[in-house]
Amino acid sequence: MRILIYGLNYAPELTGTGKYTAEMAETLQQHGHEVHVVCAPPYYPEWKIAKDYSAWRNACETRNHVRIWRAPLWVPAHPSGLKRMIHLASFAAASLPALLKQAWWRPDVVMTIAPTMLNAPAALMLARMTGAHSWLHIQDFEVDAAFELGLLKSERAGRIARFMERVLLRRFDMVSTISDKMIERAMTKGVSSSRIFRLPNWVDISAIYPMQRPNKFRDELAIPEHAKVVLYAGNMGSKQGLEVLAGAAQALAKRDDITFVFCGNGATKVDLEKCCESLSNCRFIALQPVERLNELLNLADIHVLPQRGDAADLVMPSKLTGMFASGRVVIAMARPGTELYNVVSTRGVVVPPENVDALAAAIEELVANPEQRAALGAEGRVFAELHLSPAWVLGRLDDKLRALRGDRAGDRVGAHAVERMDVKTGNSGAAATPKASAAVTMVEIEKID
Repeated sequence: MRILIYGLNYAPELTGTGKYTAEMAETLQQHGHEVHVVCAPPYYPEWKIAKDYSAWRNACETRNHVRIWRAPLWVPAHPSGLKRMIHLASFAAASLPALLKQAWWRPDVVMTIAPTMLNAPAALMLARMTGAHSWLHIQDFEVDAAFELGLLKSERAGRIARFMERVLLRRFDMVSTISDKMIERAMTKGVSSSRIFRLPNWVDISAIYPMQRPNKFRDELAIPEHAKVVLYAGNMGSKQGLEVLAGAAQALAKRDDITFVFCGNGATKVDLEKCCESLSNCRFIALQPVERLNELLNLADIHVLPQRGDAADLVMPSKLTGMFASGRVVIAMARPGTELYNVVSTRGVVVPPENVDALAAAIEELVANPEQRAALGAEGRVFAELHLSPAWVLGRLDDKLRALRGDRAGDRVGAHAVERMDVKTGNSGAAATPKASAAVTMVEIEKID
């Protein structure tokens, strides 16, 4: 079937929504679908247009057999609440011509990715024009997050935005999101249970796995051999509440056996570096290429996953999948009853959000207990193998898409059926999910007049 994916972010972005959208598109292409994508040039998480791409020109490329149309957008150097809205609106407006061109292609499914909901009206319009099924996939409840995190503060604007969001959600044939709590939130906004589909983020468990050899990053970062590494790797933005990590590093500064490593880019990185500039127990490195991701995640003796308390169940941190797959123990900051708490508490350590003392105490306890670190890390790995493999997650998506068109699963030999992970043996099929951010087999860039 013909599937059009319409979203802001896409590969070669290495983190966040773009990574997952690209892997989904490429896997659906492998499963025999024809996939087109309308998106922006890569800019995240640096908030800077990537080299060889333009912020002001339309472009078209083929990447791993997926046809991609890139539309212009404005990217603020220092994103604030208002600037983010202008940023998102610029893409919604500039991408409309590229989206409408897809009407001639006659897609069977038009799938739009949130963020951003500003794309949703145009996606619904195209689906109605072409007779396609409309599908909304929600990575973040961006409207709720913007107001609860204080990025936008006008109560009147909040009421209008939430009203429009509810209207749009009810118009889609199918709404998917990444966690049970986010499904519950969608239902409170008026989406019926028959039109909701759980599509969690996934991790390539054949690419991210526990390593037993000495880690190369230790030498590169001059980390003492006896020190245990506390690693944060991912976007450095307002939702993460990274200031608590700086506080923990300060609280543990006198311990020469604990080193904090911060890897990534984002709007709050400069502030975090300033907070830690006098601390000898901190290291900062840029976002690493995908071929070094497993090495990076295995650098951790302890992964840390901070999250602001007011972001609970508005987002489900995608970086958690890689943490679990690496087989290293995770400390998450979450309140009881939230999905993040429920997922981590039985296979990791959970402390209250924005509580420096609790985080520092949990780190010290794990550093002192290698058996507990190993046991919890192994539990996380098993969870990743059972529930987060791309063959399982995206296989379910393939089945759902075919069901929308009326195909019967038994009428075909699904590619995903033979590539599911055998957890007992640890072997996966040869047709594993492509690494969307890795080496590109074919990129043809054409300028569109």
